[in-house]
Amino acid sequence: MGKTLKRTAAFTALARALAAGARGGPSLGERLLALPRMMRATARGEYDGGLRLAMMAAATAYVVSPIDVVPELFLAVLGLVDDAVMVTWLAGSVLSETERFLAWEAARGSVIPGHVTP
Repeated sequence: MGKTLKRTAAFTALARALAAGARGGPSLGERLLALPRMMRATARGEYDGGLRLAMMAAATAYVVSPIDVVPELFLAVLGLVDDAVMVTWLAGSVLSETERFLAWEAARGSVIPGHVTP
């Protein structure tokens, strides 16, 4: 579970998540509402999404960064392609990770807190 999402997995997850929403899976609104809960659970050490959240934050920072304007100025259309790829990867990653988090959250509700005794 601690693996980072690879680019192809993110694109596949994006396609799957968009199709799942149409077939009764978690809606986009549910997924977006799960983001703050996922960040809190990760910060508390309850959920193992730290590296994935860091990668998503880095991708977001890259897309909104003023430094990213430089490739667009010199490379025109090609400079926008990297943004399109990054936004697509980010959307797929967010959808995939929120789906994973929602499943973790649902399974967690069925666990009784306590200690295991041998």
